[in-house]
Amino acid sequence: MAFVDGNLGPRVRWAFADRTDGVSLPPYDACNLADHVGDDLDHVGANRAALASVVGVDGAHVVSMAPVHGNDVGQVVGPSVEPVPEVDALVTTVTGVALLVLAADCVPVILGDGGNGVVAVVHAGWRGVLSDVVGTTLTSMVELGARLERVRAVVGPAICGRCYAVPRERFDEVVAVAPDAASVAAGGLPGLDLRAAVVARLRAEGVTTQLHGGCTQETASLYSFRRDGVTGRHGGVVTLLPAPVPA
Repeated sequence: MAFVDGNLGPRVRWAFADRTDGVSLPPYDACNLADHVGDDLDHVGANRAALASVVGVDGAHVVSMAPVHGNDVGQVVGPSVEPVPEVDALVTTVTGVALLVLAADCVPVILGDGGNGVVAVVHAGWRGVLSDVVGTTLTSMVELGARLERVRAVVGPAICGRCYAVPRERFDEVVAVAPDAASVAAGGLPGLDLRAAVVARLRAEGVTTQLHGGCTQETASLYSFRRDGVTGRHGGVVTLLPAPVPA
């Protein structure tokens, strides 16, 4: 199934797409959502529009980002044709837009506090875990009126610790700030479970968190850069619905 969707409390709708049932051609087949990997941009637009429609948003109102593996957060104030540059998270209080997060081994995260009208998405690779991109995003949400005890999260598919072998120096650096990332990869090598680290960080702040999807490298219906090299990106969207009109 290409699309999985749900609610994160009142006013927050989210959806994830895997790589199936889209219009992109090999090696991007089929539901590639990324416009920076060499795929036909018309195909990318059609795939994004299909995903956005699941949460009731027009494809022209999808807002993406251009991640740089940092911890900066971009505040979205309306639709944008171009990706928000040099950020690894987006946050908004605006209705009618769909924030898009892409990944192909890194951890995609969707966040929402529907009661206070704030939603966000996060792209977390090992550098993002190291620099606490999840924490900076939660801070941005609180600054816009969210309350951590009311924020809910969906943590999407990512490469697992068994598949993500890393140099010992990187392992030590990341685990020093995110102990839950520690794992053992194939052959007994140091491994990083970035998704476990993200979940632990969210739950430490009192954020109700659920998981969606499995390991990208082990799952054929997901994109994996480490497995395939030239490939597409799967991802998710979140949107804030208008507040109910008082009777």
